[in-house]
Amino acid sequence: MHRFSYLKDFLRLVYPHVCLACPNNLVHGEELICTHCIYDLPKTNFTFGEPNPIEQIFWGRTPIKAATALYWFEKGGTIQHVLHQLKYRQNKEAGYFLGKQLGRILSPYLSTSAIQVVCPVPLHPKKQKKRGYNQSEIIARGFSEITGIRLDILLQRTRYTETQTAKSKIDRWENVQHVFQLTKPSDVTNQHILLIDDVITTGATLEACAQCLLKQGAATVSIAALAYAVL
Repeated sequence: MHRFSYLKDFLRLVYPHVCLACPNNLVHGEELICTHCIYDLPKTNFTFGEPNPIEQIFWGRTPIKAATALYWFEKGGTIQHVLHQLKYRQNKEAGYFLGKQLGRILSPYLSTSAIQVVCPVPLHPKKQKKRGYNQSEIIARGFSEITGIRLDILLQRTRYTETQTAKSKIDRWENVQHVFQLTKPSDVTNQHILLIDDVITTGATLEACAQCLLKQGAATVSIAALAYAVL
């Protein structure tokens, strides 16, 4: 074991692992993002299950049990950079790592919320084939590993939609209406389902997913995302 540890340290000297968020090399015990950068990430400090700006997005629209996001999404910021690596640079490890971070932060609140299954927001098959994976599923897998909550692909997109980035709140909602359906209708009945996504903006996509699950018999839906972008 000690010999293997020394070998890893030697390989780090020859092929240094660089922090995903800064130019510094990672030291022993650090994974993907250095301790300094993790500490400086812009945390929202929203409490899962208590009123916060994420929950307020859905008030009067869809009955969400609890909702939160771990970090603020800032243009040009570290979170945007890391998510760009995940979505466009094939860096799946970044999503898995941050999914585990999300799981660690939410773990103290999950024992009272009785969440039974974790479900990632789906990509359209055409987009997923082009990217090679669904970034929300990668995040959800990291979350599931830490929390022990079962992950299941309960939703699929039935229609290809344009990107939401430049759309207004109304246009975002119209863009995702009626585009989701269940993959396993019987698996949602009476379940408390946690939807996982990378970034929340207006919440239109998550709202459409939640409505689909609730209409098909889910008992409760909660929401967790890595980041919250304020328009």
